[in-house]
Amino acid sequence: MLQTRAISDTELMRLSAMHSELRLERNADGSLVAAPPRGWISGNCESRAISRLMVWVEDHGLGEAFSSSSGFRLPNGAVRSPDTAFIAKARLPEAWDQQQDEYIDIVPDFVIETRSQNNSLTKLKEKMQEYIEQGVQLGWLVDRKNKAGHVYRADGSVTQYPEAAVVSSEVVVPGFELGLKTLL
Repeated sequence: MLQTRAISDTELMRLSAMHSELRLERNADGSLVAAPPRGWISGNCESRAISRLMVWVEDHGLGEAFSSSSGFRLPNGAVRSPDTAFIAKARLPEAWDQQQDEYIDIVPDFVIETRSQNNSLTKLKEKMQEYIEQGVQLGWLVDRKNKAGHVYRADGSVTQYPEAAVVSSEVVVPGFELGLKTLL
């Protein structure tokens, strides 16, 4: 049996810098997960999600939005980089943007993951479940392949929506809504 060791935050940062063409994450067991770059359509979908969330959050002074380049250290030890993430202003440490640029020990309040052609729906659903179990309040999984959206909530409920639906960030990002067609 092949033995592997857990990868440290420092090693993960170094590997990410050396292999910027890959999106690297760490599982709770310390193992490394690498994803190839997205296709241009999936990348555009991700850009639409982050840009619309960023504008809403800034216009309403709600907190900060983060891109898939941001790593969040979850309580289980995993380092995840959701396609889009939001942290409420009240939860951000003072002068957070003046600190060392490293993985942050704050679980996002809200995440969006978009399924590209290379993603397994099963694995993305597992990742969304992990987010919720680790303290994320709300998550949207946008499934471009099946033209649907899945909304994961802190109470454990998951609702699937058709492509024509408008999904809401509920109380997590007050007033933020988006038509799924925008991301499909």
